[in-house]
Amino acid sequence: MANVRKRTKIVATLGPATDNKDIIERMMDCGTNVFRINFSHAEFDDVKRRVNYIRELNEEKGYNVAVLADLQGPKLRVGVMGENVMLSPGDVFTFTTEKCEGTNEKAFMTYQNFPMDVEVGENILVDDGKLMFEVTGTDRKSNVTTKVIRGGQLNSKKGVNLPNTNISLPALTDKDKKDVVFAIGLEVDWIALSFVRTPEDIVELQEIIKKHSDHKIPIIAKIEKPEALSNIDKITSACDALMVARGDLGVEIPMERVPLIQKRLVLAAKKAHIPVIIATQMMETMIDNQVPTRAEVNDVANSIMDGADAVMLSGETAMGKFPIEVIQQMRRIIENVENSPLISIPEEYIQCVNERFVSKTICHQASLMANSIGAEVITTLTDTGYTAFQISSWRPESNILVFSSNKRILAMLNLLWGVKGVYYDRFVSTDQTIEDINNLASERGYLKEGDFSINITSMPVKERGMANTMKITEYKKK
Repeated sequence: MANVRKRTKIVATLGPATDNKDIIERMMDCGTNVFRINFSHAEFDDVKRRVNYIRELNEEKGYNVAVLADLQGPKLRVGVMGENVMLSPGDVFTFTTEKCEGTNEKAFMTYQNFPMDVEVGENILVDDGKLMFEVTGTDRKSNVTTKVIRGGQLNSKKGVNLPNTNISLPALTDKDKKDVVFAIGLEVDWIALSFVRTPEDIVELQEIIKKHSDHKIPIIAKIEKPEALSNIDKITSACDALMVARGDLGVEIPMERVPLIQKRLVLAAKKAHIPVIIATQMMETMIDNQVPTRAEVNDVANSIMDGADAVMLSGETAMGKFPIEVIQQMRRIIENVENSPLISIPEEYIQCVNERFVSKTICHQASLMANSIGAEVITTLTDTGYTAFQISSWRPESNILVFSSNKRILAMLNLLWGVKGVYYDRFVSTDQTIEDINNLASERGYLKEGDFSINITSMPVKERGMANTMKITEYKKK
């Protein structure tokens, strides 16, 4: 293939280190495809300003960079601690639901039902597992006594994980519900739901979106709980994308299990023909250093080789010293790895015969045909993005150009592997439309005289129905 562009997408988290329009513009220019807003650490005024920057730059530069709203979910935390609270193995320590300043004997726990839900013998992990406690007793009202198993300094507002406890908190907290309504008002392109456990969690968020939005906003299910792993096939049927959130996942389950679980989750996403994002600590040392470790380079590369649609940066761009450099480095890794013959193309999966059967079959056959004849591009017209999801999931060697008159669809599709969105609003006859979009592909440097393109469309074009037509074109300038 003569002209393949970067196809694995980069998701970058915005924060204090990337809080002005110039830096956001440079991040876009370097290859950022999606900006993540982390609602765990976000003030509404800041979010609105940053989203406005992104939208302005998209208009100014002809980009389709997407906005992802990432909800906090039921994240448990300790309260404010006194200075230099050090705990040693064997210490007796109490978690209480009564507000107090923490000492080396007790700390406030934000999870009010904790004393009722926890059982003796279960573990409590704090600060990404740096500290570990074993429950020795609970009064079922407000206090849980523990023994310190793994000690260290306990700082304010650190996250708490309960890997053995069946917690009664909903996936959507009151804060999340307010954040969702605000995010919908900003017309975000994706919403990520934290700590998904069952498909019902996703349905609840879908209902809120339906109530407050006049169009569908796709949902990313963040996989970070053991329950999600046992429900993964049902979850992939309910959501629009997966995120392998390795931070909390690596605390909730033994971290040595995460690499194989990552591969399993990528495979589950491919089977469902939905995109998957690999996240957390991908290039963590670049928060403070100008170059990553060799292990981090290998981690990003292996995530791409596993089949990730996108790789995500968190603290590296939100609060790091080198937000531009880390994106440049990630892009270099992507470009050096993603075209390797060592990457396996997904096998064919049995598809049920339904109203989408023809569209699914055409997209699959287009991908096979493109590889067979060495087509430079596969093009598709879409109103919903459905064909783009299907084509992307088959990982053709060709570039994937998606044409739509809906700019919001084009931004949403910017998360998908290999997909490049192009605005098009003529929709004339089928032949004229295909000629138009091939000319647009040529203008953008994707097609030259004698190249093959595979064009997917619906007939008649004006009805904008489901894809039912595939045409092979040898490009000739007119």
